[in-house]
Amino acid sequence: MKTTLLTALAASATAVQAGTVLWDGRFNDFTSAADLNKWSWSTQVGPYQYYIHGPSAVDKYIALSPSYKNPNDTASKQGAKFTLDSTAFWNGQTMRRTELIPQTKAAIASGKVYYHFSLMRKDVNPPAATKEHQICFFESHFTELKYGWISGEQGTSNTNLQWMVGGQGKWKTEWKAGVWYNVAYEVDFSGKKVGFWQSEGADPLKQVVAPVSASTSSNGADWHLGVLELPRSGYADANEDIYFSGVYIESGTITTSVSGP
Repeated sequence: MKTTLLTALAASATAVQAGTVLWDGRFNDFTSAADLNKWSWSTQVGPYQYYIHGPSAVDKYIALSPSYKNPNDTASKQGAKFTLDSTAFWNGQTMRRTELIPQTKAAIASGKVYYHFSLMRKDVNPPAATKEHQICFFESHFTELKYGWISGEQGTSNTNLQWMVGGQGKWKTEWKAGVWYNVAYEVDFSGKKVGFWQSEGADPLKQVVAPVSASTSSNGADWHLGVLELPRSGYADANEDIYFSGVYIESGTITTSVSGP
């Protein structure tokens, strides 16, 4: 009886804490989003580089709250709301952007690693289905999520959340309001492959796309947590919010629990 119990506990621990966290972006040490301002190019502190945003105060673009996280993620104290408003233009660009980049010297761009995050939208200030949104992408866009109408598609809108590899869709689902979508990019930088793990709500992650070939290019400082919205003629901008929770990168065996390690 005792041996059976110990075996079960060990198996449970292995399932919950399977990998090694290389970088933790779960906002647990933040008092408010204003803590992002502690980082600068001359003082590179904290888990995030904060420079891709509009000219207003940080709370116009990013807000933190326990109500913004996946409630099933008990390892995160709070989540983040990323906002695109009428000022969310960076460096005079025509695309709206609010993004964070990991600040770390850890080996997040070598070997096989897993990029974890959860995201959610609401019916209030939803991202427009009539415009392309690039979400949680690498600079070379070898893998990313997209939402909304993409140039060249038929019709005028697209309500699917899609996982892309080199601009080609490999997985999609209708992005429903109020549902937390849990995601892990399986990135094999050595083997030049990417796979996709996904679940909803409290469900553990499952591999929904086995690894496929990709030009896995990254310098370890070019993964963008957040959203970039491309402009589209004839379609006005409106305030848009996307919520993020449970952000971290691990190596080893993937942690499938929504609560993470």
